[in-house]
Amino acid sequence: MELLGTLVRGFIVGFSIAAAVGPISLLCIRKTLTNGRLAGFVCGMGAATADGLYGCVAAFGLTWVSGLLVDQQPWLHFVGGLFLIYLGARTFLEKPVETADFTATPLPTGLARSYASTFSLTVANPMTILSFTAIFAGLGLGETSGGYTLASTLVAGVFAGSALWWILLSTGVGLLRSKLETTALRWINRVSGVLILGFGVVALSYSLDIL
Repeated sequence: MELLGTLVRGFIVGFSIAAAVGPISLLCIRKTLTNGRLAGFVCGMGAATADGLYGCVAAFGLTWVSGLLVDQQPWLHFVGGLFLIYLGARTFLEKPVETADFTATPLPTGLARSYASTFSLTVANPMTILSFTAIFAGLGLGETSGGYTLASTLVAGVFAGSALWWILLSTGVGLLRSKLETTALRWINRVSGVLILGFGVVALSYSLDIL
């Protein structure tokens, strides 16, 4: 029962952190609208993998990794901010695809790029590890006596919860895609581009303030 309880709590933590509105959610939505549900899901799984990695760091008490990431956060924010600004500008200027076959399977190279981009952006945000550490401490998840077994179960729950969110998001947006006209998609591009660019500017300004 203790393992099941730990799995459920990890699941709730992973789902809650993934569901927070941010640039990764916007990127997943855009990828789904442009390339279909599979592309959007793979995009989200990059973030889920990073969440699982950070959950692993927090669950196993790898303080030296956490400390290293926090120490390097100005540069991580700087690189991540520049990348978000680039993605935001590209999204804003991108024209909606009107005749694409959204039932076709995306190319493996495109899926790999989508996965790598969201994984990198999530890892480049040191606040994620701080969020996991704070939540684990607040819920007493870091004080379990089950050693590696409970810690591994906790990480599995975090990954599963995060993955479920991306499944729901990509599926929901994919179902909505067929009902959107070109004009609506163009405005979605523009709004998403501005928001992603805004996240990038915030990250960049934060890094410059603490460098």
